[in-house]
Amino acid sequence: MARNIVVEEFKQEPLEKQKLEVVERKGLGHPDSICDAILDRVSVELSKEYLKKFGAIMHHNADKSLLVAGEVETRFGGGEVKQPMLLIVGDRATKEVEGTIIPVEDIAVHAAKNWIKENLRFVDPEKHMRYQVELRPGSAALTDIFKRKGRMFSANDTSAAVGYAPMTWTEQLVLKAERYLNSKEFKKEFPESGEDVKIMGFRKNDELCLTVGMAFVDRFVESEDDYFRKKGEILERLRTFVEENSDIKKFTLDLNTLDVRGRGVGGVYLTVLGTSTDGADSGQVGRGNRPNGVIPLNRHVGSEAAAGKNPVSHVGKIYNLLTHRIANKIYGQVTGLDEVYVWLVSQIGKPIDEPAIAAARVITKPGTTIENVRGEIAEVVDAELERIDKFCMELAEGKIPVC
Repeated sequence: MARNIVVEEFKQEPLEKQKLEVVERKGLGHPDSICDAILDRVSVELSKEYLKKFGAIMHHNADKSLLVAGEVETRFGGGEVKQPMLLIVGDRATKEVEGTIIPVEDIAVHAAKNWIKENLRFVDPEKHMRYQVELRPGSAALTDIFKRKGRMFSANDTSAAVGYAPMTWTEQLVLKAERYLNSKEFKKEFPESGEDVKIMGFRKNDELCLTVGMAFVDRFVESEDDYFRKKGEILERLRTFVEENSDIKKFTLDLNTLDVRGRGVGGVYLTVLGTSTDGADSGQVGRGNRPNGVIPLNRHVGSEAAAGKNPVSHVGKIYNLLTHRIANKIYGQVTGLDEVYVWLVSQIGKPIDEPAIAAARVITKPGTTIENVRGEIAEVVDAELERIDKFCMELAEGKIPVC
């Protein structure tokens, strides 16, 4: 198959050599991250049920969601939930095939509850959350894609995605730091630290500034003094982590900068359940991390939300993640490259392994010319598109994280 693959040189300084870099990571318990993770779990569970019942994945896109904040009263020593959160799950899902009914609503709610149990220590999915499932049957045209024969499904949208490699040390540090703060080991040592963590990294030349927002769980905080003492301990532990996991010499680290002493509960970042969604912030799918786990403000990024889209025909999911995989494969297999960017553009109705264009733009190291590596790069792109059906099954099984 002759695919439309373009490889060209990118005339730009690698990001690590540029003067300015901004990277954000919305952590596990951030309301936007909760939406992304739950809705993708819904897609995975629907895919499993379709495969079990019909031997194939049916049309669905569970990629619209709103997590409506609840209402709480925070208090030192432990507050209370006065109104539960509301999770709205929406878009499209096949509910019936030739008389066989799929309990779409039950699957969606069950998936949400299981994710909450596994990831949010203090959120009771039965008590602290309400659910509203608005998954409707798909249109005739898009549903028909799933009835057509062939090794590959057709793309259900005309869309584009872009991925890159490698991640800079700033991007990696921001990602690692959030995962550390939400690790089981950290939570065991600092149970007062909630899952709602957000990190903003700002690098100017060789100086790094990290601003961290972390929800504290009020039942583990006895007083205002206790809060600031524990905040200081967490800050020092994070400082040690940064020093041990990077070569950066100049960095500043701030935690919960809205805090003001002397204002009691109103002057500190307290939650009842470890997430700001319990009484402050709502969330949506697609407003969080890109598929490689960060929000890289210096990079090319697409507009599609990957979470919850079906894994076999929706290029908004497939290409969003595949571009990063291809970029990493190119960077790992082809020598002489500083950075790699990969674009995939689909046409609705065309097989997903035949994008309208697959483009790789690379920044070469000194001594490497684009002519030396063009053929190698094109081969990597072609090989990954050839095995896209296997990649789609990895997505369907939930083996590849989307946020």
